[in-house]
Amino acid sequence: MEIRNILLVDDEADIRTVAELCLRELGGFTVVLAASGPEALEVLAGASFDLVLLDVMMPGTDGPTTLASLRAAGVHTPVVFMTAKVGADEVARYRALGVVAVIAKPFDVLALPAQIRAIGERL
Repeated sequence: MEIRNILLVDDEADIRTVAELCLRELGGFTVVLAASGPEALEVLAGASFDLVLLDVMMPGTDGPTTLASLRAAGVHTPVVFMTAKVGADEVARYRALGVVAVIAKPFDVLALPAQIRAIGERL
């Protein structure tokens, strides 16, 4: 599957800015930003995406809760979690929730577009 349009959800403005810049400039992706789970739900209610990059640890509505809300709302867009917690147990738990991949934070800015393309090839 070719990934072109990405919704990036992260509560940290610096991470949103850096990831958006690298995905657009180095990867040629179209990127829409959301700062929270509820904002992501609003965005997804009015637009479709090829992939959602979703931070796991956010205040209020965290990534797993946001994912559950997306699925309950009938949104079946592939989701990739971004997190610093990438131990085998955590990754297994995330996979059990239905994510297609997990990207470790802090992510490698130069490698991120290639990671997204590789995920698309597996979908």
